[in-house]
Amino acid sequence: MQKRNTFLFSSIALAGTLISTLALAQYPGKPIRFILPFPGGATDFLGRVVGQKLSEAVGQPVVIDNRPGAGGNLGIELAAKAAPDGYTIVMVAPNVAISPSLYRSLSYDPVKDFAAITPVATVPMVIITHPGVPANTLKEFIALAKAKPGQLNYGSGGNGTSLHLAGELFKIIAGVNIVHVPYKGASVAMNDVIGGRLESLFIGIPAPAPHVKAGRLRALAVLAPKRSPVLPDVPTAAEAGLPGLDVTTWYGVLAPARTPKEIITRLNREIVTIMNSADTKERLAVVAAEPSTSSPEAFSAYIKQEIAKWGKIVRAAGLQAN
Repeated sequence: MQKRNTFLFSSIALAGTLISTLALAQYPGKPIRFILPFPGGATDFLGRVVGQKLSEAVGQPVVIDNRPGAGGNLGIELAAKAAPDGYTIVMVAPNVAISPSLYRSLSYDPVKDFAAITPVATVPMVIITHPGVPANTLKEFIALAKAKPGQLNYGSGGNGTSLHLAGELFKIIAGVNIVHVPYKGASVAMNDVIGGRLESLFIGIPAPAPHVKAGRLRALAVLAPKRSPVLPDVPTAAEAGLPGLDVTTWYGVLAPARTPKEIITRLNREIVTIMNSADTKERLAVVAAEPSTSSPEAFSAYIKQEIAKWGKIVRAAGLQAN
């Protein structure tokens, strides 16, 4: 009887292994959901570039699922709770590394609840204002902020986003008091700057660049070591008199923890190939984004480093979100 049960259990285990192996061999056998936590801006642009190319590479639709809210945490939490079967992935930015220090209670752990796939690109930030703000340069904006403490606002894509922390870093380095106004997405905040309802915004270059060129927005400084070819006339923060304000935003793709390693390896291979193709590099160059890829292990280690780095800034700024 015992031998019979042992044989039965062994047969069931073998069948399960064969089914699992077959499923992995056929992956993907249905559409992949790609969650984008921020509408508009670089996250949306990069997500759609990756989604389109990944769909072509794997022969299945990659369905974009925009889930804005809670500083990007709404979409990230949704991804953390998804089945670890390779059919849900999420585009993340530094907010995934900032939130653990900023929020007292977070519904996900960026290390334990996710399997890193690869970073995809980096995008430099720029400080923009409405043309009606009486400051044509970064120095003039700082002088204006010092003359009107607590009266000027800056927007972001939500509490805990890299846009928010860029503003806080600016306040520390420049010694000014400007008020943070969180939005449900950077594009919404940018529209309010264009409409004159918000004075300033720290944002990735891709979204505001056309509006800067059209005169609907004013760019004061690029927060990067070198000028952007997309906005060549805009000085870096260091050139504008504020060294140390270097905030380059990174973007990457994660899957729920416990997603089979074979699937993570496949997705890494496909996305790395996509980001380093000549076509993708050409599309990214137009919006000042640079491809940046790595192994899943290296990306996981980088996220841990980012958690430590942003934690120091959050504590220095005395920030705490509910």
